[in-house]
Amino acid sequence: MSRSSSTAHAGPLPLLDTEVLRTFVAIAESGSFTRAAQQVSRTPSALSMQIKRLEDTVEQRLFVREARQVRLTPEGEVLLGYARRLLKLNEEAVTRFLSPPVEGTVRFGTPDDLGSRILPGVLAQFARTHPAVQVDVVVGGSVAMQRRLEAGELDLILMTAGTAGQVASQGEIVHTEPLVWAGREGGVAAWRSPLPVALAGQGCPWRDRALAGLDDVGRAYRIAYTSEHCAGQQAAILADLAVAPFPLGLVRPPLRQLSREVGLPALGDYHVVLVHRSGAGEASEELAGHVVKAFRELRR
Repeated sequence: MSRSSSTAHAGPLPLLDTEVLRTFVAIAESGSFTRAAQQVSRTPSALSMQIKRLEDTVEQRLFVREARQVRLTPEGEVLLGYARRLLKLNEEAVTRFLSPPVEGTVRFGTPDDLGSRILPGVLAQFARTHPAVQVDVVVGGSVAMQRRLEAGELDLILMTAGTAGQVASQGEIVHTEPLVWAGREGGVAAWRSPLPVALAGQGCPWRDRALAGLDDVGRAYRIAYTSEHCAGQQAAILADLAVAPFPLGLVRPPLRQLSREVGLPALGDYHVVLVHRSGAGEASEELAGHVVKAFRELRR
């Protein structure tokens, strides 16, 4: 199917179908025709026909099918970059003419551990679809964010909560994740007595749950470090000076999840809650939709 790129194409160049490109990107990102079919609400056989048509159009083989996955050919990798840009440009053009203009400023508060995972993608996407809206981001602890929202200083916040019951009247649960004990790979902090722990300030649900759990199992501890930001707690873990309650999704080498064998209590799940200020306006609602979508994609 491959042909030399120097060969001139006779007649007008063919146009790439955006729906087919969307299918192509879904397969490339998921590594599976079956998973991609679920994302785009089509059958795997329909996706195969679309990819065959796309390969005929560009006169290149785009995927190599293996036993349990599919992978891109070198030509497919090149096309993936073009496909993503074309889909983004199509979205911008359609949004420009079909969506009513939204203007203004959204004041958005988030803890650092949540913002670092979703914020870059959310802000990039929101800027493309709502270029006239300014987003002011404030990073801080959940308790501080909630106070500023209640004072009218923020329009939209993300905060953490220990139980679903705690947030029933506050906002929408957008993400649930295990909370685990984290230490440094090969470290000895978890075996020290009293146990050195790194925690956030008073009122943090992670802090409350960790201390209550340690009290329940009778493990002696001392609060060695306090920081409102995960980065501060992570620094103490990396230095092997303390252990800390941490979201499972942030436990990456050289951090490791500590097992129950070292006498640490289970911490269960925690919830991420999206809270709106009443009357914050349309721009805030639009940004909230992007945040919800980002967490949905994070779970895939």
